[in-house]
This record gives sequence, structure tokens and C-alpha cells, in this order.
Amino acid sequence: MLKKGDFIELDYTGRIKDDKVVFDTTIEQVAKDSGIINPKYKYKPVIITLGEHQLLKGLDTALMGKQPGKYTIEIRAENAFGKKSAELLKLLPMKLFAKDNVKPFVGLEVNVDETLGIVRSVSGGRVIVDFNHPLSSHDLVYDVDIKRIVTDPLEKIKSLLEMMGMPFENIDVTDDKAEIATKTALPEEMTKGLSESIQKLVGLKKVSFKTETEVKKELKKEIKAEKKETEEKSSEPSKTKFLSAKGKPLSISSKKKEVKDDKKAETTEEKKEVQDKQKQPEHKVTEEKTEETTSKEKKDL
Repeated sequence: MLKKGDFIELDYTGRIKDDKVVFDTTIEQVAKDSGIINPKYKYKPVIITLGEHQLLKGLDTALMGKQPGKYTIEIRAENAFGKKSAELLKLLPMKLFAKDNVKPFVGLEVNVDETLGIVRSVSGGRVIVDFNHPLSSHDLVYDVDIKRIVTDPLEKIKSLLEMMGMPFENIDVTDDKAEIATKTALPEEMTKGLSESIQKLVGLKKVSFKTETEVKKELKKEIKAEKKETEEKSSEPSKTKFLSAKGKPLSISSKKKEVKDDKKAETTEEKKEVQDKQKQPEHKVTEEKTEETTSKEKKDL
């Protein structure tokens, strides 16, 4: 059952309820069929965090408590892009557009102070721009396919950075710590906010940002330290101990002496065995001769 804070992977298609016009989708074929294909956009399932305002309020709430699967969800205008507001219709002077070499006409989309709007009328030296969302006052329908619940910390961090439009080179997660490598250094205020957000949502103890160059330097230091440690271990004298027959440690010289004595003892014992063997046949021959002599003597008698 899905709950706030869960990371989920999903495909979706949004349509205006009244005329069924598709205005957004993560599926390339649907975008092509609806005539809204964007060649710069990579169509694929997205990973979002429930309860973190990454979806429309009505859609976010509707997904809570559901299981992975396919759903069709209707969202009323007030829980989607809101109702139109007269306060968001602004009257702007023509000279504001002239300084940027823009000739306004009805239906032109403009960006004024980082806010998107649509020109509704042009009269004399005045232009009326509507800053209401194009889909405001429209009820919507979303077809949603919840594919899975994401549990991998690496995937979670990557999805958050992509959602924020933050470029990165690499992400390294070890235990409860994450290190994010960027191509260029980021302002401290920005990295601090991002780190706190990622720590909270992913459940990590520490998140740090470093440039790719800094990461490579640290890696070289680690490799150098490991190499030095290995060399030091290999240069240490051998601590092998020899024990005597009585179980006492021996020095190398003592060991040599003991081996020499053992060999000497073996040689002496071998000589003794040879001498014994040489004596035995002579004794036998003597006995045989004695027996033969005795037999002869008996015959003579």
C-alpha cells in the first residue's frame, strides 16, 4: 500500500476531461499519436516521491493507499491547475516587449519575470497577458500505470536530482552516506539545501557534493596509501618460529644444528645396522661349518 514518502516508478497520460485532448504523457507512442511529440524529451517511466508536490495535488492524493497497477483517475479543476483568476490577467505596456524586440500577438506565449503567460489582446500601446495556467478551470483525467515501489537509495537520489534539473557526473552510495560528483563546483547554499532534502527523503546520514576533479584526486590518494601499506607489509621480516622436539622455540642456527645432529645420528645408526648385518652371515657360516664338521666326525666314528 502506497504512502507518503514512497518512491514509485510510473507511466502516465493526462487528458482534458471534456474533449479528451492529451496534454502530457511519458509514453512516446501516445505522444506521437496525439501530435505532442517533443524530440528533446526522453519518453520513459518516471520516478516520483509521493507527498512531495511532484505531482498535481489531486493525483498525488489519489495514489495514496493504492497498490502497483493500472488506474484511471479523475481530478477536479481546483485539485489540478486551479480555477482561473482575474488577478492573473495583467495589462503590460508595449514598450516592455519592444525593448526585447518582441512583437506581441494574440495567442503568443511569453515569459515575463520567469512567469509564463499567453497574450490575450493587443490594443494600441497596451497588451493583456493571461498568467493563468493554460489548463486552469479544466477537469482532468489521468491514466496511470504504477510499475513498482523503488527501494534502491541510488535510484532515489538519481530521480531527485533529475526532478530538480540538477546535472551530475556520478553518485556513490556507501552505507548511509552518499557522494555526488558534479562537473563544476556548486554554490554552498545550493548544495546545503539539496543535501538536507536528499538526506530527509532517502533516509541517509550524510550527503556531500564534490567536483569530478576532487573525487579523482581523493581516489589517487587512497590508491597510493593502499600501495604503501602493501609494500610495508611485504618488507617486514619473517616471524616464522621453529620448535625443538621438546616444543621450545629455536633460532635458525639452532635449527641447523638440530638438523645436522639428526643427520649424524641417522648415519651412525645406519652404520651399526650394516655392521650387524655383516656379522650375522659370518656367524651362520660358522655354525654351518660346525655342523658339517660334527657330521663328519660322527661318520669317522
